[in-house]
Amino acid sequence: MPPAVAGTMIVCVRDDLQHVLANSRQIGRHLGIPGTSCPRYWASPALRRWQHRQMIDLRNVPGGPWHCAGGPIRLLDLAGMRHGAYVGASMRHAQWSHVVARTPVATPWSAFLQKHINDPQYTMDMATAAYHRQPRVQAMRMHNAAVYGVRLDLGDLEMFQAGAAAYANFHSLWAVCTDAFLTAEGERLEPASAHFADRISYLDRAARYLDSLDDSQRLLAVTLHQS
Repeated sequence: MPPAVAGTMIVCVRDDLQHVLANSRQIGRHLGIPGTSCPRYWASPALRRWQHRQMIDLRNVPGGPWHCAGGPIRLLDLAGMRHGAYVGASMRHAQWSHVVARTPVATPWSAFLQKHINDPQYTMDMATAAYHRQPRVQAMRMHNAAVYGVRLDLGDLEMFQAGAAAYANFHSLWAVCTDAFLTAEGERLEPASAHFADRISYLDRAARYLDSLDDSQRLLAVTLHQS
């Protein structure tokens, strides 16, 4: 099966590593993960100045919530992140629906990639060309070429086709779980493949684990370095 590519990971970290990670960002040295801290979290709007030292890589973003790479769950605005992602995804899906109106359902990219994996003579260029020839994909590419601003991710096609609610819920959960999750017990949670069904299974498991954590647990978002 085509492997899932993890660009971002959420890590449960020990209290004693907080200041080390905040000062050096040497994630690989201290956590054994090839990556750097990623200030993607929203800090709680109730965050007090004396609590700033509990956050990792806290940044003031003009016109928006404070961002950080991590901190105790109780000081992160996970609910706000999920809501914002849901609203944004709902708007993108509405735009996508307009762009691809009356085009037939398309075969997702993962199917073409799987065919390439199964048969090396079916080259990546052939797979890409076949994927791009589909009317629905052509409509998305034409939109991206003509419109300045928010683009429609061709990699999201399978999610788009699952419907507005599925697309919005996926991005709502992805906002707080991202591509992979390293638990406090050292278990790495991630999708079994790039297929949408496996990505859903991962998010379901990761979200349930996240909900089970004590609000004192520290989380860290990491941008992974690809080898």
